[in-house]
Amino acid sequence: MLFAEPGARWRTLLWGPVFCIAVLVVELLTGPVLHWFALGLFAVLLVGFTYVQISAARRHVSVQLTPSALRQGTEVLDIADIGAILPPADYSDGDYEPKKWETARVLGELHGVPRRRHPIGIELVGGALVQAWAKDDDGLRAALEHAKGEYS
Repeated sequence: MLFAEPGARWRTLLWGPVFCIAVLVVELLTGPVLHWFALGLFAVLLVGFTYVQISAARRHVSVQLTPSALRQGTEVLDIADIGAILPPADYSDGDYEPKKWETARVLGELHGVPRRRHPIGIELVGGALVQAWAKDDDGLRAALEHAKGEYS
């Protein structure tokens, strides 16, 4: 594995029960009424909803790069199909015209680059442009260049 981002972390499941326990502690310290059943029910509901979100994020927003393939969500791109990794967009000169790769198709089955992820332009062997993405776009770019260099 050259690069990996899980999309979401399982430890997020703990937030709902932790908050319910905090409310229970406040109730123990401040009042005669304890809402054991309601807080337990809310903890279970929060874990259930969070589980669905984490499962979806791990399936659709995860990134894995191996020496032979790049997986973005559910789409797999062979390293052999990558012609070039394009340089990042630079708007420091005041020219805000989007680069051609910034309007290209996004890898994965998503309509756009996921929130809090940054795009990376890739030119395929046939000349088509696509966008890869990651939270750590510099790390993915370096790993892609390394994988492409080893494959060549």
